[in-house]
Amino acid sequence: MSYYVIYDGNCNLCVTLVQLLENLDQGKLFRYIPMQDEATLAQWGVTSQDCEQGMILIDANAPDRRWQGSNAAEEIGRLLPLGKIFVDAYRALPGVKWTGDRFYEQIRDNRYTLFGKRPNTYQSAYCVDSNCNLG
Repeated sequence: MSYYVIYDGNCNLCVTLVQLLENLDQGKLFRYIPMQDEATLAQWGVTSQDCEQGMILIDANAPDRRWQGSNAAEEIGRLLPLGKIFVDAYRALPGVKWTGDRFYEQIRDNRYTLFGKRPNTYQSAYCVDSNCNLG
């Protein structure tokens, strides 16, 4: 485990993407914390106001290394097998990074309207808290 992914556990889109990442990674590189778990987030000084700006990726070995929003999504992609090639190409295309950032912001700000809100917060099987369900 090397990275913590902080996601909106009430957002249908966010949870679907976390589940996809869980299937790809199987807990080898990433652990997940829903932004609704304020007690766990407090360990890293992450507030609910921080979470309003989008998903957060924290390097578990160097917690001061953080990415947020579209930068977090790109870094997650870069860390996946063969992902660096695609992320580097995406970042190299003129104007695409700026457009991607704006697109992320629109999805972030309208996620419940566009994709719906879950009745219960999703808890990953690959969570950070030692009391989580690892089954």
